[in-house]
Amino acid sequence: MRIALARESAPGEARVAMVPELVGGLITAGYELAVQPGAGQGAMITDDAYAAAGATITEDALQGAELIIGVQPLPAELVAGLPPGTATLSFLPYTQDLEAVRIRRDARITSFAMDLVPRISRAQSMDALTSQAMVSGYRGAIVAAGMLHQFFPMSMTAAGTIPPAQVVVLGAGVAGLQAIATARRLGAVVKGYDVRPAAAEEIASMGAIAIDLGLPPLDGAGGYAREMSEERALLQQERLTPYLAAADAVITTAAVPNRKPPILVTRAMIERMKPDSVIVDLAADTGGNVEDVQPGTVTRIGQARVWGGANVPSQLPGPASRLYAQNVANVIMLMTADGRFAPDPADEVVAGMCLTRDGMITHGPAAILIDDTALIDDTRGQPR
Repeated sequence: MRIALARESAPGEARVAMVPELVGGLITAGYELAVQPGAGQGAMITDDAYAAAGATITEDALQGAELIIGVQPLPAELVAGLPPGTATLSFLPYTQDLEAVRIRRDARITSFAMDLVPRISRAQSMDALTSQAMVSGYRGAIVAAGMLHQFFPMSMTAAGTIPPAQVVVLGAGVAGLQAIATARRLGAVVKGYDVRPAAAEEIASMGAIAIDLGLPPLDGAGGYAREMSEERALLQQERLTPYLAAADAVITTAAVPNRKPPILVTRAMIERMKPDSVIVDLAADTGGNVEDVQPGTVTRIGQARVWGGANVPSQLPGPASRLYAQNVANVIMLMTADGRFAPDPADEVVAGMCLTRDGMITHGPAAILIDDTALIDDTRGQPR
């Protein structure tokens, strides 16, 4: 039974869905791993490294594969040529590309989305959103330190004392907490804010100061924050403004899968910030937390420079690939029975990840967006 690792075709994608050190486990489980030449190049993994681990290097890797793994979704032209029943496993942010879901439905492809792994305890080792958010948070703090034209730590010398940088992190999920921890390790004074009350304790545990705006909490499902009203958003922006005005660097991390990120920082707020201050928006490529942010570019707003993140985990492709590949391997093992790839549709994790199967859209929210109402139980918004 063949698993195929295809070359990534998305611009800027340097990560890879499998690393050589995990190939042996797949072979032991009964699989052959076929790798397209150059598939690991972005993550600095050579074809020879895959071959030495037991993989087959072939341009025809996808032919005869039961499962095709990747980071980004396969291009439409490749999906259309796959035999019905072939399974794919990758990130698949359906709200950004509904046509990709239609194509997979019509081609009768079984598609599993790594961004739909349920947030339950037994699926933690498969949670790629968490592993990649950790990479993004670290990268965000390093970018902020590199852009800021001053020291992060306090420095005491015979010539005088240089005060530490003041950093504000907005959002205290995995990315935010990693950004806080990294900025603290670099010596900055860090303040953090999140709309969820439990986050204040987590912020403090990292050695940072939790910002309390005196607003009601916004806890949501799956550990994410729920959407806020326009009135609440304006009040939050108003009360955050003095904290941003006092900051040298701001890192924004608030994002929820398959939803547009909230605007946390407006142009008016940025115009109150210090000369040459820095904002790092880790949510820029899905809409951004900063008004008018541009993914992949540095924009000057007022006296501040705004860095818009674009596929931030790929900026650290080595560790990002190792973490993601382990998530993928764990998913494959869950879907393996008696040495075969045999996903159990009754399993909570398998069902949660499945977007299309047997010519149907099996993920309720995606089916509703595509208006595939024939497949939806109207009373629950779930697949029939």
